[in-house]
Amino acid sequence: MHHLHQPAPVHPLIALFTYDDMALIPFEEEQKIAVDFYKISFKTRFNGQVKYGQGHYDFEEGGLAFLRPKQMVTTSGDERSYEGFSLFFHVDFIRNYPLQQTISQYGFFSYSVSEALFLSAREKQIISDLFRSIEAELNNSADPYSQDVLVSQIALLLSYSNRFYNRQFITRKVISNEILTRLDDILENYFNDGTPLKKGLPGVQHISAQLNVSQRYLSDMLQSLTGCNTQQYIHEKLIDKAKEKLSGTLLSISEIAYELGFEHPQSFNKLFKLKVKLSPSEYRASFIYKAPFPANGHGT
Repeated sequence: MHHLHQPAPVHPLIALFTYDDMALIPFEEEQKIAVDFYKISFKTRFNGQVKYGQGHYDFEEGGLAFLRPKQMVTTSGDERSYEGFSLFFHVDFIRNYPLQQTISQYGFFSYSVSEALFLSAREKQIISDLFRSIEAELNNSADPYSQDVLVSQIALLLSYSNRFYNRQFITRKVISNEILTRLDDILENYFNDGTPLKKGLPGVQHISAQLNVSQRYLSDMLQSLTGCNTQQYIHEKLIDKAKEKLSGTLLSISEIAYELGFEHPQSFNKLFKLKVKLSPSEYRASFIYKAPFPANGHGT
């Protein structure tokens, strides 16, 4: 922990720091840092506003932020809001436990700090109690059960965090729907301005960068709101656009495939049939002769 300006912990693979008990040396603004540990920060109070996507929002109850090993973050230089705990643990501490396998399933370790989990007062109490339990266990004399207990406590902390994140996607739908609306606009513009011909299919990385949110957060948010991850959501929009072109233009199927960003029409045919259960040509055929008037312009 020397690069965090803290003394060496009692246990080499796990440590819990209380912000208000330690002499915190602030980092310079915009300094990039990475740690070799998993880090779970529980701030019991936030001052002012937190950047979230393109907007800023006020939070008073506090919340959680998660970092995985080697994840690079940029510091703000503003330490006024530091109250609470930081838990650090090395991957070796959970090695040979089930948590070693399941921890990769928790998307919030891939979120940026600006996409933190913001807690209600009740949730804050639950998380606070869990951190106090971990602190008490670390202060106990070590015995053959210490590691088992601590790993179980970390697993419980992550399970509650997962539950609360899912709640956050639902209760903060106004923010989520803003992102969803912007996502639809970005995809609509992408398909309409000829970009696919130059850059190919819209990628998850490109879309999340445009929205200024992490790829994992965007995928988890969409999963909660729509039942689709980002790639599936892009495919749904792509199929909608393909249907428009098949039913409303005289473009060949190959031309439509290229306009949507496919390198090979066969790839387009395969995806379309998978999603629609009809080939593009079969789908187009279903619209023939359905015009309200025959070709000569007279009614029947």
